[in-house]
Amino acid sequence: MTIAPDAWAVIGAGPHGISALKALLERGVPAHGFERDTDLGGNWNYHAENSRVYESTHLISTKPFTQFPDFPMPDSYPDYPSHWQVHAYFTSYAEHFGLLDHLSLSTEVVRCEPVGPDASDGWDVTVLDRTSGTESTHRFAGVVVANGHNWWPKTPNYPGQETFTGEIRHSAQYKGADVLRGKRVLVVGAGNTGCDIAVESAQNARTTLHSTRRGYYYNPKYAFGRPSDQTADLLLAMRLPLALRRIMFKTTLRLTVGDFTKFGLPKPDHEFFETHPIINQQLVYYVGHGDILPKPDIERFDGDTVHFTDGSSAQVDLVVFATGYLAHFPFLDDSWLNPDGDHPVLARQIFTPAFDSLVVSGLIQPDSGQWTIAHWQGVVIAAYAEAMSNDPAVAREFYDAMCEQIRVRFTGGADYKESTRHYYEIAHQEYLRALESDLAQLEGVPA
Repeated sequence: MTIAPDAWAVIGAGPHGISALKALLERGVPAHGFERDTDLGGNWNYHAENSRVYESTHLISTKPFTQFPDFPMPDSYPDYPSHWQVHAYFTSYAEHFGLLDHLSLSTEVVRCEPVGPDASDGWDVTVLDRTSGTESTHRFAGVVVANGHNWWPKTPNYPGQETFTGEIRHSAQYKGADVLRGKRVLVVGAGNTGCDIAVESAQNARTTLHSTRRGYYYNPKYAFGRPSDQTADLLLAMRLPLALRRIMFKTTLRLTVGDFTKFGLPKPDHEFFETHPIINQQLVYYVGHGDILPKPDIERFDGDTVHFTDGSSAQVDLVVFATGYLAHFPFLDDSWLNPDGDHPVLARQIFTPAFDSLVVSGLIQPDSGQWTIAHWQGVVIAAYAEAMSNDPAVAREFYDAMCEQIRVRFTGGADYKESTRHYYEIAHQEYLRALESDLAQLEGVPA
C-alpha cells in the first residue's frame, strides 16, 4: 500500500470508521483505513470475529434518526432495519463515496507508537496482514481510533461461579436461539441485548429466568401507531422541560403498557432518562404470560442451582451474561486515553490530553440513533485534521479549549445512574449542538 504524506490512519471500518474516513477524504486530508476482518461493517458484520449482533438483531432506533444524514437508507427498508440490511447499507455507503480504494481489509492494527516528542513527527502504525501473516509499519500524521466499544465482554464473577455445573456464556458468544432450545435458562442483565435474549428464550427454552439488579422502564417501539423515538425527538425539539417530558413519558407508558409492578417486574429506582433507554415491548408481554420469570441479582452459584438475593433459587442449565462491554484498545497504551479506572475520559468523547493527533470516534452511547452522530464526529475530526495541516494556530487553540472541557458531559439535565453502561451516555441533541459549535470554531464562523 502507498501512504500519502500527512495521511491519517483510521482504525476500524464500522460506521464510525467509514464515516471518519469519508469525512477526511472529503476535506482533502489523505487517509487510509484498516479493518481486521474480511469485510467492513464492524459490529454489524454478522460473520466478523468480533461482531456481537445475533440472528434476530434489529435497530432499536428508527432509520430517520439512525442513518447517515448525507446517505439515507432505502425507502424499502422498514422502520427498524435488520442487521443484514444495515450491513448492506454500510457497503453501499462505502461504495458510493469511493472508500474501498482507501481501506485495507483483513489488516489488523497491532501497534501504534508516537514518533518524536508529543507525536510531533507523527505515528508509526504497525499492521498485520491476516492473509499473508506479514507485518509492516507505516508513518501517519495522526490516528483516528474507531474500533468500537461493544466487543470486549465484561463478565461478572459471583461466589461459586467457577464450580457451576451448567454452561455459562456471555452474550458476546450468542448468535441465535438454538443454544436456548429446551433448556432452563437464566439471562442476566436488563440492557437491550439482555431483554432481546430473554424474549428469545421465552419462545424457545424450557424455562426462562431474567435477573436484573434494578427495575427499568421498558419502552415500546411503537406508541399510538408511531415509532416512539420520533415522538421523543419531537418533544426534545420543542425544548419542553425535563420534568414535563418525564411526566409525559410515564403517562404514555402507563397507558400503553401499564404498571410494570403488576407484571411482577421491580419498580424502577430512578427517573426517566437516568438510564440508557430499553426499547422492548415484548418483554412485558412474555412476563405477563409467565414465560419470563423476573429475578433480582444473583447471590451465589451452587452446583446447578442459582441462588438470588431475595432468598429464592432455581436449577439452571444455561446462564447468559448480557452484562455489557468495556472499551478496549489493544494497539495503544491505555494511559494515552486519559483513563479513569476502566474507561477513557475524553473531551467530546473524542480528544485526549495526551496527544493532539490521536482522536477517537464512536465512544458514545446516545439516547437516539448513532450514525448521524458518527457523521458529525467525523466532520469535526476532519476539520480539525485539516486545520492541523493548514492553520496550526487555529488547531492548537481549538485543542487547548477541548482539553479544558475534558470533564464536560452531555446529559440533557439528567443524572445518569452510576454503571459502566453509562460511561459514554450522551443526550444526542445537546451533544450535536456542541459539535456544531466546534465546527464553527474550526471554520472561523462567528458564533
